[in-house]
Amino acid sequence: MKSLWFTKSLIVTGLSTVLMTTGCASNTVSSDGKLDVVTSFYPMYEFTKQVAGEHANVVALIPAGSEPHDWEPSAKDMKKVKEADVFIYNGGVEGWAEQALQSTANTKRVVVEASKGIDLIEGIHQEEEEEEEEGHGHELDPHVWLSPVLAQREVEAIAQGLIAVDPTHKDDYRNNADRYITKLKALDGTFREALASVKQKEFVTQHAAFGYLAKEYGLTQVPIAGLSPEEEPAPDKMADIIEFVKEKQVKTIFFETLVDPKVATTIAKEINAHTDVLNPLEGLTAEDKKNNLDYISVMTNNLQALKKALDE
Repeated sequence: MKSLWFTKSLIVTGLSTVLMTTGCASNTVSSDGKLDVVTSFYPMYEFTKQVAGEHANVVALIPAGSEPHDWEPSAKDMKKVKEADVFIYNGGVEGWAEQALQSTANTKRVVVEASKGIDLIEGIHQEEEEEEEEGHGHELDPHVWLSPVLAQREVEAIAQGLIAVDPTHKDDYRNNADRYITKLKALDGTFREALASVKQKEFVTQHAAFGYLAKEYGLTQVPIAGLSPEEEPAPDKMADIIEFVKEKQVKTIFFETLVDPKVATTIAKEINAHTDVLNPLEGLTAEDKKNNLDYISVMTNNLQALKKALDE
């Protein structure tokens, strides 16, 4: 029986103070001495692994190659959520998370919503654009992990959560987080330097995942679909995109690995452009894993693809 020192579930948010109720403390976190940490999808898994190091068994619920926006947990997944010492999710992407946490009540589990406290930008689903003028149809964009700057804040939130559960290894979690944040800062610097003097500032993507990245580096994302990659653009939206790319002489239409690229390919053919991958890191493919890719290497590939397209 796992024993932590909490008498009720906690939500750890950003850099906010972790409040603990009084109770009987125990240094035992699991039978093998490690935390059992369940994460939702790839970025949360990667960030958590980097911080936890050897002190946690970290698993991702959403398997490699699965698109997370419409994924739903199985009974086996729900059991993992219930029995976790820590559950870590981004927020916004995982529409199932709140209900899963409510139906798997565990007074000793700590919950980290990694994007909590970050100022989110608005996104609009394509089918809801007609309602925009009436103040309806707005949804907050959850894709914060695609900004290397905001990724640092998510790593910090995860570190705070792990430290709250297992202060015995506080120094290790702190050092691991600082080490990884240093890498993310270097990645940010590389993005800033590479994108500072590109010829164009607009890029066309299959779905609206790159708003935070665009905002961070002074670019403009022009999405074909909305926040969900499964959305199909209306014919008038397709016509608008084609007109835009012709006017701006866009030569690259970006698609992603986990979604059918037919819409991006259709537009590219229409304007005699080519396609390339801009990876939203919502999950690694089997090929990505085979090539030992991770968050930083995929983001570096994204930067190279972006710079090439914006300098055409």
